[in-house]
Amino acid sequence: MHDLWAKSPTPRPGHPVPRGELLTHHLQATLNSLRQIQARVGRMLPLPGGFWVWAALAALLHDAGKVADGFQRMVGNSVEPPKNWGQRHEVLSLGFVSLLLDHLPAEDRLWIAGAVAGHHRPFTGAKGSLLTLYGGDSPAEFTTNFLPADTDAVNRLCAWLHHTATTSGLPTQSHAAPITPDTLVTHAHTLFDQLMDRWEWTLTSDDRHRGLTAVLLLGAVTMADHLSSGHRQLQQHQPLTADYRTRLTRRLATAGHTLRPQQTRAADTRGHMLLRSWTASGKTEASLLWARTQVTDLATLAAGNPRVFYLLPYLASINAMTSRLSDELDTSDGIGVAHSKAASYHLARALEDGCAGDAAGIRADAARKAHSRTQATRNFRELLRVGTPYQLLRGALAGPAHSSVLVDSANSVFILDELHAFDARRLGMILAMMRLWERTGGRIAVLSATMPTALAELVEATLQQPATLVEPPAEATAPARHHLHTRTAHLTADESIAEISAALDARESVLVVANNVKDAVYLYEKLAPTCTDLHGNDSAFLLHSRFKREDRNNIESAILRRFAVGNPRRPGLLIGTQVLEVSLNIDLDRCHTSAADLEALLQRFGRTNRVGALRPVPTIVHEPTYTPRRSGGELWADGVYEEAPTRLAWDILTHHNGQIIDEKATTAWLDQVYSSPWGKHWRATVDSHRTLFEDGFLTFAQPFDDRSNLAERFDELFDGTEAILSTDRDDYEQALKETGTDSAAGRLLADRYLIPMPHWAGPLTQYEKALNVRVIDGDYDPVLGLQKVRGPAQQTYQAGWVL
Repeated sequence: MHDLWAKSPTPRPGHPVPRGELLTHHLQATLNSLRQIQARVGRMLPLPGGFWVWAALAALLHDAGKVADGFQRMVGNSVEPPKNWGQRHEVLSLGFVSLLLDHLPAEDRLWIAGAVAGHHRPFTGAKGSLLTLYGGDSPAEFTTNFLPADTDAVNRLCAWLHHTATTSGLPTQSHAAPITPDTLVTHAHTLFDQLMDRWEWTLTSDDRHRGLTAVLLLGAVTMADHLSSGHRQLQQHQPLTADYRTRLTRRLATAGHTLRPQQTRAADTRGHMLLRSWTASGKTEASLLWARTQVTDLATLAAGNPRVFYLLPYLASINAMTSRLSDELDTSDGIGVAHSKAASYHLARALEDGCAGDAAGIRADAARKAHSRTQATRNFRELLRVGTPYQLLRGALAGPAHSSVLVDSANSVFILDELHAFDARRLGMILAMMRLWERTGGRIAVLSATMPTALAELVEATLQQPATLVEPPAEATAPARHHLHTRTAHLTADESIAEISAALDARESVLVVANNVKDAVYLYEKLAPTCTDLHGNDSAFLLHSRFKREDRNNIESAILRRFAVGNPRRPGLLIGTQVLEVSLNIDLDRCHTSAADLEALLQRFGRTNRVGALRPVPTIVHEPTYTPRRSGGELWADGVYEEAPTRLAWDILTHHNGQIIDEKATTAWLDQVYSSPWGKHWRATVDSHRTLFEDGFLTFAQPFDDRSNLAERFDELFDGTEAILSTDRDDYEQALKETGTDSAAGRLLADRYLIPMPHWAGPLTQYEKALNVRVIDGDYDPVLGLQKVRGPAQQTYQAGWVL
């Protein structure tokens, strides 16, 4: 069938406008992609047994309504000039569902119809929802909307669909009887009414399982549509190979070591795991050993190819961990990096089906959609991915744009590295998502050097299946790596700066962690000249979250060259914020830090004397200043950390001032914090946020309803967005074009200009739709990072507002 197109031609510079993609090619490719997804995900036990058959039929039929003359003209497949059709092809596709599958039980047919009709637009809730567009239409109005269509083309397409379903082993009618376009539209109208009757209203609590089935079914079909439209294949090779334990054991043996007991136990654990083991005791390797066991188990149980998600608390930590895993697994291929903001945009953009009213507009629209279809699949390709929990939580937004995230995470393995307990709201949401991951076949591990008992209890209470607690043997001695000191002088005080300068003069490597960027920059400007005079121009570093991505990568690489674990010890200075707490595998001689919550402080301590090769090193904690945030009200330590847990930590630390400490002791300190009145309030708050997130996002009581209002709420909860400087705007655009037709490579080149921004700073940015990026007017230095942002009405925001 070479006379029906599924998509507009994608123009290429210097080439004549080609033919559009054939409709039959696209439908076959979508069915093939669906089979890839099925082979990867495998059986999902909570779902009906017919799930993958429904998904395959929906994938085959989802765009069949594009046979209409109006659609063919819209995409340029007509002697007449292109013109916007204004109708929804997926609604007409329901006619083929009804005609070809009328032998199936009505219940099965409605499941298939839901995924077909829902793969672009919500059914209810939005201005452009299907119920709004067509809910009151009569059969005659349907005929006016969707016809004309060529009778011969309709019958040939129907015969092709019947043949393809039959040869693919899918249930269909015994033969494809001749039909007229009017018959097609009549069947579409009848099935559309049945579909709206089913999903217009909120599901009852006894029927909520249907909501999850609907969302996952929609996700499978939209993911297949993305893959086929982007002409991409899912990777089949798991970088965490079955011989990882053997290779790790051999590598350790060459250095005279063996697997630690907790690593062996992790490798032998089947099911969920809580791993509490001190810094530099091989937690990362233990988690990979555990993950490999789960991959093997799930592949057997679900007959799939499980994904492994290594999740970190901060977006800024992803690149460092990706490099570390590449080194650990001895591969640079097959480890993906998930970036939620870009993925979210492209998932939504790839689904848009409107076209401009003229030929040039249609060609430009086709190019933009082709780029987004390719980009939308990037985050699904690899079997091992590094990201943050918040990127996967976006699957809770469901709908045609995000439900594929939920399908992709089914029957998967999740490693949550240093899951922070102190942020009750985010922890509650992550716990709620853990419950959904488990429900869809997932295995979960939580790692921490000093996991408080309260956090372990919350995880165990959340999951239905038990979680095995893995720790070093009771007789093992935690290394005494730190000599604790407290100072009432603020970290930025003159006497603190003098003390740090003296350590630099004594040829020590000094870690300085401030609670906000303003303090970090101030300290760097005061101390870096002293350090470079003593130890050279490559001895002093500043790192926080508001650097361009390229500059941050360069800074991290330079830090690792000087301070990485295992390197010869060299004097120097590293100043930063909380981004230093995770992922960078560094080892310095001394730490000076502002007081914060105890978990954050223990992470900071762990970047000094990391492997215990030195005698206990000085770890100096400075009392913070308690100030309100921008909106006033409650006090926060240096404007960042909650007052109550910070004061609790400070009281414990001052009580142990001058003592040698180890991580067994500090775990007991954490339990003291979380058993306090504040800790009891924290526990209740976590439970409340878990319930709120489950009720607001994860019941799927209206799986085909518009959830764009939830998307806005969701964005407000998490780590914000990214922006480029107005002075980089032309360079950013040039980078996008630099690789010609390879838009994915161009996007990667352009990404080097991106700077992370908090969500609340959105009004300071200007969204440039043509480039799909936010732009800020700010002062930036490649050594100091983003210092000042100018907002509307000449408002100026200093760097103190960023972490």
